[in-house]
Amino acid sequence: MRLSQFHLHTTKETPSDAELTSHRLMLRAGMIRKLASGLYIWSPLGLRVLRKVERIVREEMDRAGAVEMQIPTLQPRELWDATGRWEKFGNQLLKIKDRKEQEFCYSPTAEEAITEFARQELSSYKQLPVNFYQVQTKFRDEIRPRFGVMRAREFLMKDAYSFHLHDEDLVREYENMKAAYTRIFTRLGLEFRMVQADSGAIGGDASQEFHVIADSGEDALVFSTGSDYAANMEAAVAAEPSARPLPAETLRKVETPTQKTCEAVAGLLGIELQRTVKSIALMTDAGFALALVRGDHDVNEIKLAKAPGLAGNRFASEAEIVEHLGSVPGFLGPVGPAKAIRVVADPEVAAMADFVVGANEAGFHLAGVNWGRDLPEAEVADIRNVREGERARDGGELKIARGIEVGHVFQLGRSYAQALNATVLDENGKAATLSMGCYGIGISRIVAAAIEQNHDDAGIIWPDAMAPWQVVVCVINPKGDTGVSAAASELLEALRAGGLDAALDDRGLRPGAMFADMELIGIPHRVVVSERGLAAGTFEYRSRSASEAESLDRDSLMRKLLG
Repeated sequence: MRLSQFHLHTTKETPSDAELTSHRLMLRAGMIRKLASGLYIWSPLGLRVLRKVERIVREEMDRAGAVEMQIPTLQPRELWDATGRWEKFGNQLLKIKDRKEQEFCYSPTAEEAITEFARQELSSYKQLPVNFYQVQTKFRDEIRPRFGVMRAREFLMKDAYSFHLHDEDLVREYENMKAAYTRIFTRLGLEFRMVQADSGAIGGDASQEFHVIADSGEDALVFSTGSDYAANMEAAVAAEPSARPLPAETLRKVETPTQKTCEAVAGLLGIELQRTVKSIALMTDAGFALALVRGDHDVNEIKLAKAPGLAGNRFASEAEIVEHLGSVPGFLGPVGPAKAIRVVADPEVAAMADFVVGANEAGFHLAGVNWGRDLPEAEVADIRNVREGERARDGGELKIARGIEVGHVFQLGRSYAQALNATVLDENGKAATLSMGCYGIGISRIVAAAIEQNHDDAGIIWPDAMAPWQVVVCVINPKGDTGVSAAASELLEALRAGGLDAALDDRGLRPGAMFADMELIGIPHRVVVSERGLAAGTFEYRSRSASEAESLDRDSLMRKLLG
């Protein structure tokens, strides 16, 4: 590849709305250009990187035994109605009508379509197990697209779906896919972590996410120093609390005229914040409820929604709070409410004694509160975020890092197959509902995540496997000396013959501008061919991650690049 024949258009300026480093650098490098909100054109340079990621994903999926196919991006409403997701997916689902007024969605995922395919194609247990995958565009109508391709509305994804007769077969394929994903991200040269996760809108019995570690990541990842335990914040758990102490204080009402937060109450009473309890008022399908977490903890809304009977909860209005507790926010608590209410306590709260809660009376709190004596024992459910430094269940210490989700695997079970009546005949000739797994990788997101993890002030630092070219041969003054051009061309062919993806920068730019472009677009290895170097019998070589260039003779250069 000669760059004089390639479209390479870098810029020094970036739009002011480019917040993340990856967004700024992809625009400056000319990898993407904005077409509309959340919609990006991938330039020839950007597409080269995207295709590198695709190739590795396909190779490892094929190696793992999956079979590639392709599913339409437009899918009929009937399938999504059958699973209940036409409404459940909300406004993220882009819905359209054709000329016959039939309704379709631009699919954000393809569980319904692939299950319908399986229903038609699979009839016997002898055809199982099978894993179908595709590399296909997806669309989610994000309310506020941002961060470039990191959270775009249209994105490229690899999604795979496996079908099984028995659950133990699903578990085996789930482990197979986890291993394949580990190979994919390792080959891409990324620092990543697999974590326990919540299944979200996809559903299922178990799921794990793969995250690229980066300080700019939106997700908090929790891991233990005592084992390989790791989970995202929505699923992370700490060690079980110690046994509850015996009561040592009497129940008493304390005046807190303006103190409405746990921090303010603890300050007024001169106690530690962890001796206070937050009361979160909720409305659920079954009525009013009070969720309790320790004053120094934060409630986790995902965990809260998964607690028995609390799915679909919302925060109670002030009028609803007054109706059920006879008080106003800031002074709420579980002792002596105006009406009988449901109380759900985090395990840490359930293990507390002599704690402080609101008195359900403006201007007052209750101190010395104890379970069993002053209020009935509550339902117990893990409903809080863990914190760094807490003890893990394996005895280690919990640490928190930031990550960017780039892959997710699910054990879906039989929910989709039941909704769409996807069955096969089992070994006894009886109809059996298919068990299903789902495995996704955000290919376009990987490109941005890799940049977030690998960059410096000069630009992108690609891992070799993802770079648009592994090596670029830069020619100084190619028109001034035909010998320089000939030597550069001969070196290019030798590198390509050695199996490297190499290009020749013969655009005739000044050295400073040419080198700046190579650093900006992240070329891992740069070789300079110049009249002075040829006279000395050397080439100037610089690794993208090195601070200085070095002069190497041809044999040394080839050994360094070809290994």
